[in-house]
Amino acid sequence: MIDQFRSFIRDNNLIRKTDKILLTVSGGIDSVVMLDLFIRSGFNCGIAHCNFGLRGDESDGDEDFVRHLAHKHNLKIYCKRFNTEEFALEENISIQMAARKLRYDWFEKIRQSHPYNLIATAHNQDDVLETFFINLARGSGIRGLTGIKVISGPIIRPLLFAPRNLIEAYANEHSLSFREDSSNASEKYTRNKIRHKILPLFEEINPGFRTTLTENIQKLRDTESIYYNEIQLKRKELMTGQDNVIIISLDKLRNLPQRKTYLFEFLSEYHFTPKQINDINDAVDATSGKQFFSTTNRLVKDRSKLIVTPIGEEEYHRYYITEGSDHIYEPVHLEFMLIEYTKGFHIPAESYIACLDYDLLSFPLLIRKWKSGDYFHPLGMKHRKKLSDFLVDEKLSIVEKENLWLLLNNEDIVWVVNHRIDERYKITSRTKQVLMIKSVP
Repeated sequence: MIDQFRSFIRDNNLIRKTDKILLTVSGGIDSVVMLDLFIRSGFNCGIAHCNFGLRGDESDGDEDFVRHLAHKHNLKIYCKRFNTEEFALEENISIQMAARKLRYDWFEKIRQSHPYNLIATAHNQDDVLETFFINLARGSGIRGLTGIKVISGPIIRPLLFAPRNLIEAYANEHSLSFREDSSNASEKYTRNKIRHKILPLFEEINPGFRTTLTENIQKLRDTESIYYNEIQLKRKELMTGQDNVIIISLDKLRNLPQRKTYLFEFLSEYHFTPKQINDINDAVDATSGKQFFSTTNRLVKDRSKLIVTPIGEEEYHRYYITEGSDHIYEPVHLEFMLIEYTKGFHIPAESYIACLDYDLLSFPLLIRKWKSGDYFHPLGMKHRKKLSDFLVDEKLSIVEKENLWLLLNNEDIVWVVNHRIDERYKITSRTKQVLMIKSVP
């Protein structure tokens, strides 16, 4: 096995002679075998071990065992205990996802601070097969069906060539001690169900199933390469981006065959779920104005484009108005009416009605709270004024200021809702169309 290990590293250009590698060692058979292979191959290594505190004394026993291994081989060791359950609750994610995020974030901190060139994990060939079924069940698209990558940035997986039975044979041959994780026997975890039930069932049908699936996954990787070349061509053709705003042309999107598949590839990197992407696909031919939210981004369906923007802290209080909207209900109730301008047009005097020169507007318009540093040109003034000074002049209370909303055209404030429009967007003799906006109590 050691010859296969060295060949796999060489064939995939995983490690240079000068590299310093951080080995992630849990104490289980896979990571113990990986550690032994690295030591026998003479690489410069250190060890990182995570104690997630999920199995009480058993977790502490794993940590003691790994510390002993590091001492035995005279290797630098880094250990950290995590309050995994508390973190999972705070982030509203599963225990498994919490543990994954905690460990990889911590590994990267060690890599950068000490420093190490690479992080090695002990994923093996069986993990690839199990991950295939997990992603197949989740609906991940072709990328998820290609299994675990050998290299992901600074992370390498030098045991991906080895099935679990080869790892077990190596551990027996070299009398390696390791820790058994009791949770591996529990079928409440998806991966264990696949390991103990689904894979054996397929092997009943085809005794060579593991080899067959491994070969098929390699074919899918080759297919993925061809597939993503096409996706990238269409991405460049349909998508433009500037200042964290992504625009997808709807005219071009509507002409694509298998439109939903392209949308999945365009939008999944912005963390929209398959269900949301199905809904977005349906919205392509529906009325403008629909909004969709992933954990990190907002998508707005305009008449001619899809607009994707990142969500920050303040972005949760941003709302977009697409061209052709006749009303919105959040964050305030506004009604919109497009009117042809004539000399007899009467501009209402009420502050809860705004009349703007439609041709000066660029959709989508934005509604947000006011913030320090905002300014505009109040109707009747030729010069700009700080919004904070305007609000003082208006004698607004603290509560009224907190409930104040602004309507913006790009970066310009065009209406302090229920108070004053901007001089630059008022109705003039050159106006052809008026956008009348009424704030409904």
